[in-house]
Amino acid sequence: MFMSRFNQFCICFTLMIGISACAEKNESVVDNEINRAAAAIDSQRLSDIVKVLASDEFEGRAPGGPGEAKTIAFLVDQFQSLGLEPGGENGTWTHAVPLIHTQLAQNGHLSVKIGDTSQTWQQGIDVAVSTVRAVEAVAIDGAPLVFVGFGASAPERDWDDFGDIDLTGKVAVFLVNDPDFSAANDEPVAGRFGNKRMTYYGRWAYKYEEAARRGALAALVIHENKAAGYGWNVAASAPGDQFALAETSGPLPPLLQGWLHYDAATALFTAAGLDLVEQRRLARRDDFSAFELPQVSLNARFDVSVEKIESQNVLARLPGSTRADETLMVSSHWDAYGHGEPDAQGRTVRPGANDDALGSAGVIELARVLKAGPPMARSVVFAVWTAEESGLLGSAAYAMKPIYPLHSTVANFTLDILQTAGPARDVILVGEGQSDLEDDLTQAAALQSRVVTPENLPENGLFFRADHFSLARQGVPVLLIMGIAGGADLVDGGRAAGDQWIADYTGNCYHQTCDAWSADWDLRGAVEDIELFHTILRDLGDSTRWPQWKAGSEFRAIRAETDDQRTVPST
Repeated sequence: MFMSRFNQFCICFTLMIGISACAEKNESVVDNEINRAAAAIDSQRLSDIVKVLASDEFEGRAPGGPGEAKTIAFLVDQFQSLGLEPGGENGTWTHAVPLIHTQLAQNGHLSVKIGDTSQTWQQGIDVAVSTVRAVEAVAIDGAPLVFVGFGASAPERDWDDFGDIDLTGKVAVFLVNDPDFSAANDEPVAGRFGNKRMTYYGRWAYKYEEAARRGALAALVIHENKAAGYGWNVAASAPGDQFALAETSGPLPPLLQGWLHYDAATALFTAAGLDLVEQRRLARRDDFSAFELPQVSLNARFDVSVEKIESQNVLARLPGSTRADETLMVSSHWDAYGHGEPDAQGRTVRPGANDDALGSAGVIELARVLKAGPPMARSVVFAVWTAEESGLLGSAAYAMKPIYPLHSTVANFTLDILQTAGPARDVILVGEGQSDLEDDLTQAAALQSRVVTPENLPENGLFFRADHFSLARQGVPVLLIMGIAGGADLVDGGRAAGDQWIADYTGNCYHQTCDAWSADWDLRGAVEDIELFHTILRDLGDSTRWPQWKAGSEFRAIRAETDDQRTVPST
């Protein structure tokens, strides 16, 4: 009897333990499922964030405009609600970016004199010019125009467009892109500047910088749709309106700078007895040298309104556990273009839903999933920059005066425009051949059964057109995902559908009023792209590895200057 009761007790006890164990196991499974869900990028969250940032209430998020305070408050609230630390200056969530905002008066006058004749250029139609100087007026009287070809001074490529010409007090007229952009295969310049892949020499920013270094009074870049990477509607989207950093060093920028419409440039060269097409061909020769356009001078009169603004970058921090002084950085930009001219529907707000509210939503989602996951050894800083659309100004201000030392910044990952047409078989790599992070991207894509495809629009120079470039110029390895770098191989429609998505977006809505939030977006592809960064960040976050620039990168030598300041594990 005793043994029978004992056996019954044992059976019951065993069953109780089993039930308890099963319950614990089931709870563990549920917890794991919850953790996995929390650590996954959520397309609905992305959409909800964009819907707010791109709403009319935020008025196009122009730096210093009525939407900035709302934008900053929203971003801070998002990061704070995730339990992150303030990552800005002096324990705050922000990093101050002093700017000047200039606006040329609409009743200004711009003309060129060619011998005894003259041509008047209309702002927004023939030219799109502005000033980045804090001046009350622009006054240019009879300044000679100098055609500088592509305006490249590249000794490492044995190339100099300027020769002995003095640009002081003159107007430099540039061709856009690189000398080899339109070169035929049998031309000697072919491949000299990377073929179709734009180098920094091809960017308008470099051309303005070179004009400043040489003392030019003004700088005009002749616009061409393919060579610029966008249409005149983008180049002239805000004529006369400009932002600049209030605190700068180096030579004074040109008093007047901007774009010259191709038709206006053609008429100018024709009146001067020159053929622009032929001059463009001659400028692709290595014996080209800048020259003054014969009997051509520029006159300009504009009153200028100048506003001083203290805009803000927003930064949040997820501290690391054991290597907290080593920083991974994830970034986007919060600004768009504010108000513009009414469109056909009467809309004036340019909401920047994809460019770059969607990228900013991606940064917030990365912050959420990284915070929800296990702690990492290294710290992660989430930065949402101001004034990207005005020349990468917010990120440039940070790079000049970083909060976290750049020598111990492991890498920067930037999201700027994500495709909204659904899942893709590949991810587009911007700036092939730059750093080890490309190999990380390949490995992360393979985990999704995807491949990496080099950008098929390299002539657009996108590597130099997003905020990661400000960090790259200081030697920090970078990786950019940008949806307009080339048509993705979409699951639904293939490469042709990916190309069409870019054509529709850049041709109609890029920087325009129709870059608006849509409930019809298919964000599955965007989610997968953001997850790629999540995978790489997780790997580097618990690593002692420092990504390196590849041997051919122009940024390798800059990073090497601080090699002795990084802790490199022994092998």
